[in-house]
Amino acid sequence: MDLRAYLQTALDAAYLARGIHLYYQEKGFTQSTKSTPTDVVTQADHESEAAIRELIASRHPEHVVLGEEQGQDKEGAFRWIVDPLDGTVNYAHGFPFYAVSIGLEAHGEVVLGVILDTARNELFTAIKGQGAFLNGRPIHVSTRDTLLGSLLATGFPYDVSKDAENVTYFQRALAKGLMVRRPGAAALDLAYVAAGRLDGFWEVKLNPWDVAAGWLIITEAGGKVTDLQGEAYRLGNRYLVASNGLIHDRLLQTILGT
Repeated sequence: MDLRAYLQTALDAAYLARGIHLYYQEKGFTQSTKSTPTDVVTQADHESEAAIRELIASRHPEHVVLGEEQGQDKEGAFRWIVDPLDGTVNYAHGFPFYAVSIGLEAHGEVVLGVILDTARNELFTAIKGQGAFLNGRPIHVSTRDTLLGSLLATGFPYDVSKDAENVTYFQRALAKGLMVRRPGAAALDLAYVAAGRLDGFWEVKLNPWDVAAGWLIITEAGGKVTDLQGEAYRLGNRYLVASNGLIHDRLLQTILGT
């Protein structure tokens, strides 16, 4: 595999999507809803994914794309896993915490990840076995080894009245005095764990496009990613806990109440 060539494809696709985000931020955009009134999708989501798909198809026509907006229509050994605009609600409100996330899975293994923060123009990248980087400089998870005092993040489904599972986990964390944020873009939350800005993150009901790139970036930055049982995370599992590794077991115990 020529992972450097694939990385260039991911970078070009990410910056192409960022340009679309910025264009519609300036011009204005139409939006609609999906599963609930708060599950927003915009022109920028659709056009970013279409542009990413077109670029990948032009360079790697045999590859598969799984995207949030258009899904996946074929099978193949190489699969690009794309969230063209993670944090759409933030984007729609002008809250500057949203990104494009692109991961590449080869023969069932995620080998490349790119997360580009549109507002800050911060680029998080990783190739399997080669470390994690922010704007070309190596990054590592934090060294904090106590849960109390750690800065954590989580997220919630669009309708918690129908799915309150994570509300329970969140309440347990708050009851222990933990500092928890809810920025609203899982890909960036994961990137922030990798960069040591957050010490841990958990969320439930996630999709592959939310986590594929961030999972690899955290792992390459020296962090730990598991499911709620503490088993090694597998793409497709909708429950994810990520941390610097040092606080991981205690974080799991706290949110699960064990």
